[in-house]
Amino acid sequence: MSLAWIDGVAVEVDGEGDAVVLVHGLGGTSNNWTPLMGALARHRAIRPDLPGSGRSARVEGALSIERYVECVKAVCDRLEVKRAHLVGHSLGTIVCFHLAARFPSLARSLALFGPLLAPPEAARPNIAARGAKARSEGVAGMQAIAEAIVQAATSTDTRATRPVTVALVRESLMRQDPEGYARSCEALAAAQPVDTAAIKCPVLLVTGEEDAVAPPQSVRSIGDRMPGTRVVVYPRCGHWTTYERPEECARELRDFLAAQDRKA
Repeated sequence: MSLAWIDGVAVEVDGEGDAVVLVHGLGGTSNNWTPLMGALARHRAIRPDLPGSGRSARVEGALSIERYVECVKAVCDRLEVKRAHLVGHSLGTIVCFHLAARFPSLARSLALFGPLLAPPEAARPNIAARGAKARSEGVAGMQAIAEAIVQAATSTDTRATRPVTVALVRESLMRQDPEGYARSCEALAAAQPVDTAAIKCPVLLVTGEEDAVAPPQSVRSIGDRMPGTRVVVYPRCGHWTTYERPEECARELRDFLAAQDRKA
């Protein structure tokens, strides 16, 4: 594994082969994808910490979906990636959708976990308020946010039987820079949906039965807009899919990428 800094963004690069670019969600880092790395043994895995998150927290100016898209495209350009499988979680799925629509020649496929096109209108004020809490309360606010998200965004089974997973979700959130997290919340709260008609590549959508952010009915509705899309729903799973069901997610991603390789 190598670590590169590209325009202030921390990027981990592992392996060789066809490129897979993995984009984490709000409150995440490149570590969201650590449970899936075994599925990428034959690929070149590229994992940025988005601006405002993880090691890339210190940024100037506002964040937006457009800025995230431009960031990931710049990472691809710097690493000479012309075509890649795009993998995303939560906020990262919105980024991947927009990347695939804006740069169709880049997107070989989309594998999206906890996918959404944009937040529901009713959720936008709450996301913005969460960002305001992080900005005004700092580290204490981030701890309160982490506790609330564990309760709201992981499954009952995860909270009862997977303490290590709960710890990972808490740590991911509690270690975020409060200002960077606040700007990330503002970017998500303002996100607009992509025109799914512009998505021309194969698509895999994975969510949890108890995912309140990307509920199964909404994910199936997204899939219905893109013929040929595979939709997978895991029982007893919330929104932090790759942490809550790592073995299943790795197997699904491995099979999906293998199918794309056979088509090449």
